Amino acid sequence: MKNQPKTDEEWKKVLTKDQYYILRQKGTEPRFSEKHLKTKEKGTYICAGCGTRLFDSETKYNSGCGWPSFHTAKEEHIIKAEDSSHGMTRTEVLCKECGGHLGHLFNDGPEPTGLRYCINSVALDFRKKDD
Repeated sequence: MKNQPKTDEEWKKVLTKDQYYILRQKGTEPRFSEKHLKTKEKGTYICAGCGTRLFDSETKYNSGCGWPSFHTAKEEHIIKAEDSSHGMTRTEVLCKECGGHLGHLFNDGPEPTGLRYCINSVALDFRKKDD
């Protein structure tokens, strides 16, 4: 993380209640919450906490899992960490810039990577590509 970390109180001032729950408390939004699940426009998905570029729209696909899914991330902007919560071991995906929890990574995605970045919509904002 490059910037001076924010305190919990500072995060609460700049994030919505749902964003704080997901990004700072490692929560999960309900399946099919729709914020970015059906977005089809071209652009870039960024961290809702700090604006870091995380995923290009061309890497998004419909996995049927109920959360936005991507087969490729901007690897230089994410951290992968072991998550042993909920009685299972998974790979957690975090924003490298602010440390925000984004979702999880699974090995059941499509080509070309075989990966599925299963990401909470609330953790993302979208920047539409200017044509």
